[in-house]
Amino acid sequence: MALTESNMLPIGTVAPSFSLIDTVLDKTQSVNELFSDKATVVMFICNHCPYVIHVKDELVRLAHDYETKGVKFVAISSNDIEKYPQDGPEAMKIFAKKSGFTFPYLYDETQNVARAYDAACTPDFYIFDGEKKLIYRGRLDDSRPRLENPKPVTGKDLRKALDAILANQIVSAIQFPSMGCNIKWKNK
Repeated sequence: MALTESNMLPIGTVAPSFSLIDTVLDKTQSVNELFSDKATVVMFICNHCPYVIHVKDELVRLAHDYETKGVKFVAISSNDIEKYPQDGPEAMKIFAKKSGFTFPYLYDETQNVARAYDAACTPDFYIFDGEKKLIYRGRLDDSRPRLENPKPVTGKDLRKALDAILANQIVSAIQFPSMGCNIKWKNK
């Protein structure tokens, strides 16, 4: 597995608009429907990435802990499903249900949304405030799915940012890139 870091979209960037199919609900959803007036976490993930598999239970815990506080979560898969059919919409639906996702899992067939967000890896995390401005991008925490890094999955970096937002405090400018598998881009 090739380790790729996130690109770190500039803080203050307005959330790029999109309208994508929610593979669980089988309906199209847009930024305006999915974003919260408090905070929204956008996650680029996929089904097969060992880094995503390593953190998926924490993603469910995060959603459980923060959705009741008005934070919304949105997961997006942008991988090329011709080369990686295990990341296709039907498999996404199964993965989301088995994993206990309470948030939409959207399919970015054209990969235009991943490009608009400058997403590079899975998982790649972004938090937008109630005005749809980026206030956090980077890693979930410092754990990795390798034996040489036995740190537990806690979501501490994302939790710290969400706690600051909900307390009307400034989110720390010290933010570390996420690391994971590269997004599987289609050949142009």
